[in-house]
Amino acid sequence: MPSSTPVRNPRTGKNDFFIEPYDRDDVAREHAHVAANQPAWAADLDLRIATLKAWKTELVAMRTDIAEALTIDTGRRALSYAEVDVIVGAVERWCRLAPELLQPPRSRKSEIPGVELSWTYSPYPVVAVISPWNFPLILTLIDAVPALAAGCAVLAKASKVTPRFVEPLAESIARVPTLDGVFRMIRGVGRIGSVMIEFADAVCFTGSIPVGRIVAHAAAERLIPAFLELGGKDAAIVTEKADIDRATTALLRASVANTGQACQSIERIYVQRPVFDQFVATLVAKAEAAELNYPDIDSGQVGPLIAAEQADIIRDHIADAVARGATIRTGGEILNHGGGAWCRPTVLTEVSHDMECMREETFGPLMPVMPFDTIDEAVALANDSNCGLSGAVIAGSREEAEAIGRRIEAGGISIGDAGLTSFVHDAEKDSTKESGCGRSRMGASGLLRFLRHRALIYNTGDTWPLAMFQEGSQKI
Repeated sequence: MPSSTPVRNPRTGKNDFFIEPYDRDDVAREHAHVAANQPAWAADLDLRIATLKAWKTELVAMRTDIAEALTIDTGRRALSYAEVDVIVGAVERWCRLAPELLQPPRSRKSEIPGVELSWTYSPYPVVAVISPWNFPLILTLIDAVPALAAGCAVLAKASKVTPRFVEPLAESIARVPTLDGVFRMIRGVGRIGSVMIEFADAVCFTGSIPVGRIVAHAAAERLIPAFLELGGKDAAIVTEKADIDRATTALLRASVANTGQACQSIERIYVQRPVFDQFVATLVAKAEAAELNYPDIDSGQVGPLIAAEQADIIRDHIADAVARGATIRTGGEILNHGGGAWCRPTVLTEVSHDMECMREETFGPLMPVMPFDTIDEAVALANDSNCGLSGAVIAGSREEAEAIGRRIEAGGISIGDAGLTSFVHDAEKDSTKESGCGRSRMGASGLLRFLRHRALIYNTGDTWPLAMFQEGSQKI
């Protein structure tokens, strides 16, 4: 087994935890375990639902243990408890929806006379889930739970940045022996993810675009499906008829929640010129009213930067913007409190698309605001990105906003608000450009993507003889 890997505490900056990473033999052992139990698991929907409901009970019982471990992992408490509650709700939701979703399409007659068609579903035997550090529990289980409900076994790996929650989560799984037979957590650093893909029948990955390319290549080598949720550079458009108070409230939350460490954070804001100054002044006032959750973790709304390297990225984006002519209206510094790295909500103006903060994913609480004159210009600016995860439009009416939203090249557009894809999980959406590929993890496809269709084709008449291919029998 490889040597221990130190883990940094985001509030103190100290390495106060160690993980014992798995090696190839460990992954092979865990794969053999879940693969052996998967056929019986796939064959019995009632067993799966009963097992997942039993696990839900254990998650509720261990809510504090899991949430407190997440709190240390991420440096923020309220969102950690919310993560557990979201997953409890997700387990309940998939148990409720699975029986109907798992009914195969109805039998029907083929377009070929005398032929009838029916179908069955076959789940991918073992799914590998590789998750990031920003929402460690949700982004591990948002794929794992529906895969399990579909009949798959799951091997899941959390990020090496936030591994503390894995122990209590694994304990909750172990308390339900049937689930423990088909769901195992893999401890390890990034390279063990490539080993997981070697054993898996499908892979789910949430993370950066560069690593997503590596995962996609590894999956392609094995010709297995890859469901990738990658980076975002979400744009928001605010028109001159918008309610500025509503728009600034929504965009501050959608840009700064979890300290901006979310792929669906709003990272570019385009405001129609007649209301630009009013918008900026209001946004700055609200940003300055936001408080860090330091020194008291139970106060404020802005937590520390979870990954140490993220502070450098944010610092570089701010420095690049200022060097190219941007103005910092508020925030703009990486702060050190208690050894952790922090960044207050930061508003930038005089920005342009040659700046890193407008092109590259920041993953921090930066709000670059740029004016526009016409709707065509705003749409062109919003679409001037290699990313297409989600976005937002806040206008004077639903009709005005929807007309603009239909033109934005992204998977999910919040109308009259921002960041709704963080809360609404029953809206199926597909990422565009480099923000991901594979069927949506939202809506019914969140479960159905883990199933292969098996077609049963019946010929109800006489079988066709070889003579039908007799040379010379066709008219030319």
